[in-house]
Amino acid sequence: MVLLLAGACGAVVGNLYYAQPLLGLIGPDLGLSPRAASLIVSLTQLGYAAGLVLLVPLGDLLENRRLMVVTILTAIPALLLAATAHSGTQMLAAAALIGGTSVAVQMVVPLAAHMTPESRRGEVVGSVMSGLLTGILLARPIASALTAVSGWRTVFYLSAALMLALAVLLRARLPERRPLAAESYPALLASLVRLPVRVKVLRQRAIVQAACFAGFSLFWTGAPLLLLHQFGYSQIGVALFGLAGAAGAFVAPVAGRLGDRGYARPGTMVALVLLSLSFGIAALGGVVHSVVLLALAAIVLDAGVQTSLVLGQRVIFTQAPEIRSRLNGLFIALFFLGGAAGSAVTGTLLQHGGWPALCALGAALPALALVYFARTR
Repeated sequence: MVLLLAGACGAVVGNLYYAQPLLGLIGPDLGLSPRAASLIVSLTQLGYAAGLVLLVPLGDLLENRRLMVVTILTAIPALLLAATAHSGTQMLAAAALIGGTSVAVQMVVPLAAHMTPESRRGEVVGSVMSGLLTGILLARPIASALTAVSGWRTVFYLSAALMLALAVLLRARLPERRPLAAESYPALLASLVRLPVRVKVLRQRAIVQAACFAGFSLFWTGAPLLLLHQFGYSQIGVALFGLAGAAGAFVAPVAGRLGDRGYARPGTMVALVLLSLSFGIAALGGVVHSVVLLALAAIVLDAGVQTSLVLGQRVIFTQAPEIRSRLNGLFIALFFLGGAAGSAVTGTLLQHGGWPALCALGAALPALALVYFARTR
């Protein structure tokens, strides 16, 4: 069951990232400027944030398996719209819809937490998250490789078919889970406004993770452009580079076990240090023109982001089980806003300050988060 949930997370979350390494092809094909093309990534993440607020909390109200399957099925029309888009407007609309329907992954994680005893919750959540994070990291190289063979539209056609197969599999294998909450949907949404104030740890962890994910998006939106335009890489080369970052996915279960043993706070601080260090390595890689250093930076970056994320979710899932879906949805929504901001400014940073400016901002964000986190209780 853990393997199934991890695989589902990886398959669905890839929809958020397929477009990132393809912006240099999608933009000219649909008549979008580089700055407008970068909005494809931002709108995908903003759509995801909207789905986290509007759809994921329904896990506290509706039967979880049905909610998850229906959400995955609704991703299919959005993916087909992207595959058949003939204008920038259609592609941007498809990006927002793909983001909104990809929140099914955050319906999976609370379900895994509900099914797991407290003593192993961090380990199981970490294992499921490793699937999710592997999907994030492999989505880019898979998209690049497929595009090199048969064009960027094939990526979205194949993902639509995968979503259909996944929905059928989850409907057959997942157990039902009916929450006990009896409140209305408006009341459910209204409660989200109070949660960051009421649950202090949610607010603290969301701020820290927003900084981490902004840096993550800066790197993984900017690195393919750097490799294509300054290193002279092909789409296949970018795909192979993306595989390096996937090595960091193996950290997630280890981070979960650290959380189970009570080391969530020091583990988070180490993760933030690693994030700042990764951008120092990336800046050096850009100066000496070394793809090896860039790959090392990607591994350290992804390990740090995953450690911070899993430990944050482990802490949040110790709160009231009856609001677990709301807490998780709001947590992910808040830090994805940081990711959207990172993607949105990448083009401007590269245009005016180049790779060093991107790395400077990427290093500063986790450093500031570390200062903030060290001052919290």
